[in-house]
Amino acid sequence: MPQPRSSQICLSDTPYYHCVSRCVRRSFLCGVDSYSGQSYEHRREWVEQRLLFLSSVFSIDICAYAVMSNHVHVVLHVDVQQVMAWTDSEVVERWHRLHKGTLLTQMFVRGDTLSQGEKLTLDDTIIEYRKRLHDISWLMRNLNEYIAREANKEDECTGRFWEGRFKSQALLDEAALLSCMAYVDLNPIRTKIADTPETSEHTSIKKRLESIKAPITTPSLMSFVGNPRQDMPKGIAFSLKDYCELVDITGRIIRDDKAGHIDHQQQPILQRLGLSDEQWLTLTTEFEKHFCYAAGAEQMMNQFKAHTGHQRIRGMGKAKKLLRCA
Repeated sequence: MPQPRSSQICLSDTPYYHCVSRCVRRSFLCGVDSYSGQSYEHRREWVEQRLLFLSSVFSIDICAYAVMSNHVHVVLHVDVQQVMAWTDSEVVERWHRLHKGTLLTQMFVRGDTLSQGEKLTLDDTIIEYRKRLHDISWLMRNLNEYIAREANKEDECTGRFWEGRFKSQALLDEAALLSCMAYVDLNPIRTKIADTPETSEHTSIKKRLESIKAPITTPSLMSFVGNPRQDMPKGIAFSLKDYCELVDITGRIIRDDKAGHIDHQQQPILQRLGLSDEQWLTLTTEFEKHFCYAAGAEQMMNQFKAHTGHQRIRGMGKAKKLLRCA
């Protein structure tokens, strides 16, 4: 049975989550429909642009994403400290980029004079908006509803476009985060619709590689900030070079469709994660198969289980084998 969202998302355990939304129709979200021959490839751009736009509104960073033919993967980082530091005006302005708000919030933006009672009501509304702006469910809702409306308009039909709720997995440690990101970035290669990471259209790895080749930043994606150190800036605690090389090597192994092994010259990042070559390859090709609501080392999984009230969590056995604490 579907689990309540409160039992899948626990920010005290981790700010990182892997979310997946799948399309219910036989006709494709993106790509070419083999039955009718009609191309929906342009919808990949809809999803990618909407997702990147939402990351500029919400206090939620995008670590990785891949827009596939009938589903979307995204790895998210919830930044509670950032949203709590926003002023009331910034909270309302950001919310109004997505929704009209209320009469009081519109008056507040215009600078109209409010009565004491109106101010109290406005304060409650801003508190609610602040919660929503770091809520994964609200981000996914604003992504999926927008795409569903656009697709229904194009298809000249009504009805559901997505399977029920999106799937959510908590990523409880660095090994789970990095392997899940690679799993997401390698989706087009694993399904043989792309040959290399740099030709994997509408994925975060392609956008990151483009930023390396050109002197531009990718503010929509969470940055890699190097190894842990004093005065650590916000970001993923690995180097972008290490990550890109690891994804590239893993992708070549997947494309060759054989066991293979990762070049030992590229081992440092795996050693920091506490993973062997075999563990890494299993995680980056079968991540969703082995983990359901959470992924991480056994100790982290047990903590998450206690905090969210689960009696058991699928994947505990694989956590012991694949994600040992370093």
